[in-house]
Amino acid sequence: MDMISAPGQVDASRTLLLVDDDDTLRERLARALAKRGYAVTTAGSVAAGIAAARTNPPRFAVCDLRLADGNGLDVVAAIRETNPDARIVMLTGYGNIATAVAAVKAGAVDYMAKPADADDIDAALQADGDEKPEPPERPMSADRVRWEHINRIYELCERNVSETARRLNMHRRTLQRILAKHSPR
Repeated sequence: MDMISAPGQVDASRTLLLVDDDDTLRERLARALAKRGYAVTTAGSVAAGIAAARTNPPRFAVCDLRLADGNGLDVVAAIRETNPDARIVMLTGYGNIATAVAAVKAGAVDYMAKPADADDIDAALQADGDEKPEPPERPMSADRVRWEHINRIYELCERNVSETARRLNMHRRTLQRILAKHSPR
């Protein structure tokens, strides 16, 4: 667990627990949220997230749904036990209606697809009560969402083109052409 905050700009009511097993995303998001005045504690697993929630109950939390050692909903439950008023945002690269409903029932106030923008996360965390955060000004295009999904599966398959193509039910050469292109806007 690491603690990141912007010096002199944080008060105790802005503690945030960030749980994600993607090291790069976690560190980048932690820095961005610290710049917005949060005292950010990071964790890279369900076990570390639960331990951090019990040690220092956060006012806010951002938690990935799928973690290497389990389900992020377990972290949400631990946060709810220690601080029932915490505002929690779930992040996922595997969004569907069933997981969104489960996250909200567990106590999350919002459910966002990765990669989520720090401004959108901050707006969701700061929304009052039942107030719905504004939809993003520039949502990802369908092509970008597809590209992100393909690359996520590619990474999960340890950059194995054949296995990725099989899982996506896609021809191998088509997948290679998609992977060779830059991300769409």
